[in-house]
Amino acid sequence: MRRSADRSGFPAVTIDATALRDNLAVVRRLAPRSRIVAVVKANAYGHGLVPVARVFAGADPHGAGDEAGQGVGHEVDPGVGQGVDRSAGQGAGRGVTQDVTLGVARLEEALALREAGIAAPILLLEGVFSAAQLQCAARHRVEIVVHSGEQIHMLEQFTGAYRFTAWLKLDTGMNRLGFRVGELAAARTRLSGCAAVAGMRLMTHLACADEPDSALTRAQIETFGAVVDALGGDALGLDEPGAGAPGAGASRLERSIANSAGLIAWPQTRLEWVRPGLMLYGLSPLAGRSAATLGLRPAMTLSTRLIALHRLAAGETVGYGAIWRAPQPVSIGIAAIGYGDGYPRGMRNGAPVRVDGHEARIVGRVSMDMCAIDVTSVPGVHIGSAVTLWGEGLPAEQVAPHADTITYELVCRITERVKRQWQGI
Repeated sequence: MRRSADRSGFPAVTIDATALRDNLAVVRRLAPRSRIVAVVKANAYGHGLVPVARVFAGADPHGAGDEAGQGVGHEVDPGVGQGVDRSAGQGAGRGVTQDVTLGVARLEEALALREAGIAAPILLLEGVFSAAQLQCAARHRVEIVVHSGEQIHMLEQFTGAYRFTAWLKLDTGMNRLGFRVGELAAARTRLSGCAAVAGMRLMTHLACADEPDSALTRAQIETFGAVVDALGGDALGLDEPGAGAPGAGASRLERSIANSAGLIAWPQTRLEWVRPGLMLYGLSPLAGRSAATLGLRPAMTLSTRLIALHRLAAGETVGYGAIWRAPQPVSIGIAAIGYGDGYPRGMRNGAPVRVDGHEARIVGRVSMDMCAIDVTSVPGVHIGSAVTLWGEGLPAEQVAPHADTITYELVCRITERVKRQWQGI
């Protein structure tokens, strides 16, 4: 007998604000003397850019703004020397407060945060690509990564009152963005001469941090250290005047290497700044290490419900292409989710799901709006039974290999038609 049900209200993504806060606390425990760039690019890894940013900035995800204060960077009167970065110059070991800077990839993401009333510091990880973008970044008090000569030229030509914090990016072996080792000194000299730049930080990005024995990672860390030694800390530091404070007026180099994997697997990368991304969302960046063993909690649960149930005889098939054939009589549940919602079409037969808390498996090809699940062994299965695709009770790390992908892609691909809901607020 075939039965079906209304499918309104699902599929849904549930985001747990408490899990986000707990994962941020894990970062703080791992790097207690470091300041944090919480990476919220790509719609906060599919979790929702603005509400997630509010959580990391210490505000209600659904509030009108945040409590974090104004962003780094500042307006100065034209013709009045370098600006003073008072909010972000307290590097590791200086009695830091752990205000969170928000890391985004695109200027549009930064603007969305500002338009939502979020005043926390924002770092534009790819920098700007036109004079108009630079002007826009200045208007919205956005810090910028500088990784090319063209970007330095734009800063040299900038005539506005704003003074940027520039994160100078060194390419130590990723070979994606950044200045080569032999180019960095000249880039630093040019930036030092820019009236638009209040100060600099130095950063690099690791290519293989998720491999605990990576020779490339060791070489990148060593290269970064050698460059810092050659340049000298004072050459790149931010002015940090603080009346009466120890070391007032001294400059120092602030450095950043660690992403999530580096933070966990390479303790020597926990410098003045760390840049966690994936781990903030409760996902492990390391193969063979579950999020739970790292003290992380999944912040996203993707769920839906069964909208139909029927029995298949041995030898019958289900779904497009008839790629799965029942080896014996089975009960099949049809779940209201498909690749139109972001659940991968390439998910293989046997991929794990949970139905009413019980283990079950995907069978047949995932279609745009539905997928089939073998629910033969699920007791009491019924129309409306809850289906978990990943999240609470089913880590995404266990699911991703069945689609030949990684957890990053799973969570980032959820589409807009999937209902979003929050808990732990």
